[in-house]
Amino acid sequence: MSDRGQCHFLIPILHILSILLISSSTLTAQRIAMLAPDKAVSSISFAEKLESKLAEKLKVIDGALSESAYLSVSPKTPFNLTADESKEIGAVIGCDLFVILRSATQRRSSFQRAEYYESYALVYLVSSRTGRLVFWKLQQFEGAAPQKSEKLLNDSVGQLAAEIEDQARAAIKREIAEPDPPAMEEVSVSSPHVSKGIPDEKSPPAMNFQAPIPYRRIKPEYTAQAALYDITATVDILVDTDAVGSITRSEIVRWSGYGLDESVEKTVRQMNWRPATRNGKPLPMRFLLRYNFRKVEKQ
Repeated sequence: MSDRGQCHFLIPILHILSILLISSSTLTAQRIAMLAPDKAVSSISFAEKLESKLAEKLKVIDGALSESAYLSVSPKTPFNLTADESKEIGAVIGCDLFVILRSATQRRSSFQRAEYYESYALVYLVSSRTGRLVFWKLQQFEGAAPQKSEKLLNDSVGQLAAEIEDQARAAIKREIAEPDPPAMEEVSVSSPHVSKGIPDEKSPPAMNFQAPIPYRRIKPEYTAQAALYDITATVDILVDTDAVGSITRSEIVRWSGYGLDESVEKTVRQMNWRPATRNGKPLPMRFLLRYNFRKVEKQ
């Protein structure tokens, strides 16, 4: 093989290696923060254990600095944040990702078994760049005594840290490669589950305008996991439709976990939409839908 042929052969290899090196260095350079907003002893203890494990692979910001910065924002619903709130928290802390968690041990009982104890850790991994919920997990263990369930939970910290690292790596790769969303007119759509409406009727954007509406409304499922923990939450989703009403893109912009985000996205995509129109002409549209969830006790 000639020198020129060898050179052409090496160029693609060097290009691939450079991409791998950039991805690896990008991950190790990421600054991650650990937050326990409820300030419970159990939450702080678990956060410290998880932080210690994550520090072996990622750059973890000092907990006192993270908490001080977080308190300057103090969101009302720290486990039900909007994307904008998440980005603000990440900006004031100065991190690329943050983990927000709660941990507790509680007594349980059921018809099927005697009294037992459950120790759990509710963990959210959030991107400061996009404000998205990157990873969510409810780590839970049961035992006949609180000490037994707590030990099982604490022993799971290493495995949980590895999951968080993997999810962080995947999120970074996605965000690096992800194109910006297309420019599109936006509006908020009224529905029984939405708190915002279309623009003021007298405003220019509302003149001769019809917002997208579904031909059939479906209520998202309130999941069994949310019911077990008596969760009250709001999920916001941005939806893009084209000129025929087909959904081309959707994004959760206020997340909650417990399977509710997935429930909303699945439901919205199951609905058939009539496209937005202005002066009778169909047009692409980006709109916000808001769904409020709470447990309703059976009579």
